[in-house]
Amino acid sequence: MRDRLSTLGLDSIAELTHFACTSEDINSASYALTVKRAVEQVWLPALDTVIAKLRELAAEHADAAMLSRTHGQPATPSTMGKEIAVFAWRLERVRGQIAASEYLAKFSGATGTWSAHLAADPDADWPTIAREYIEGLGLGFNLLTTQIESHDWQVELYDRVRHAGGVLHNLATDIWTYISLGYFAQIPVAGATGSSTMPHKINPIRFENAEANLEISGALFASLGQTLVTSRLQRDLTDSTTQRNIGVAFGHSQLALDNLRRGLNAISLSRDVLLADLDVNWEVLAEAIQTVIRAEVVAGRSTITDPYALLKELTRGHRVGAADLAEFVQGLEIGDAAKQRLLALTPATYTGIAEQLAR
Repeated sequence: MRDRLSTLGLDSIAELTHFACTSEDINSASYALTVKRAVEQVWLPALDTVIAKLRELAAEHADAAMLSRTHGQPATPSTMGKEIAVFAWRLERVRGQIAASEYLAKFSGATGTWSAHLAADPDADWPTIAREYIEGLGLGFNLLTTQIESHDWQVELYDRVRHAGGVLHNLATDIWTYISLGYFAQIPVAGATGSSTMPHKINPIRFENAEANLEISGALFASLGQTLVTSRLQRDLTDSTTQRNIGVAFGHSQLALDNLRRGLNAISLSRDVLLADLDVNWEVLAEAIQTVIRAEVVAGRSTITDPYALLKELTRGHRVGAADLAEFVQGLEIGDAAKQRLLALTPATYTGIAEQLAR
């Protein structure tokens, strides 16, 4: 920089190059600007693309009744749109936290005291000058530091990006599972090979690649967060070594987002599979029946005791069909309105307000 200034005939200010600075005065602003631009101009737009696709799928499949699985077992039905909307909802929340992140830098000399500055010019308001300079770069100013900017903003940001990665990983594994259940069919890509030996296969590689990249990214962000929060006394170089991997961590996260975007654009919902799955799991209505009985008991229209045990005996461990449940309901001591409400219920209609939630 000094040579450059001299070449331009500015020798008179050449001595101001790195004036009263420590390397962290330069690096803290450089890292803050680099990470800020990476997040705002590259990473967040990629996340927004995935969220937008999830919102689209949630609306498209808002009414697609499906069998839920809690602990991997058949459970109260939902809709595919509502389940996808859950991921959009979660990601939008953490996205808002990331978008509101601070990006801080220091400019206060060797140990954050402006000692050399004051020795050179004791009358200047150095903290104000430093603040105006850093804020002029579009960054936040950290007034109270050691030799280094404390990196707390980086720890906060990387923890949030890692959190978003965890939600995305959950999305990838759930979509992978829905594909394995036949709920989603994968749209064939011309010229692609699913398996070297099994021509019929279309492997869910986008979601598997996303998983792996998110795991690497998450591990790096966790390491960054753990390391950058600490510096021995007024300065050590662990942060300098660690920060060289910021781009690697974001790079793997970016690859995952790209894989998820491409994967979500190459799946098609198999509504017939969803309905067939519901039709062989009528026992999921046991929850509705025993809950209605409880309400009828409270209302004085039934004297049935322990309706949970009654339904447990009927349904646990074996299949119960539509006719079995209808016969059971017909024989219940409950009001006619409640009885008709239960008789009209099917697994495909037992979805509460899932469609509204998805929309």
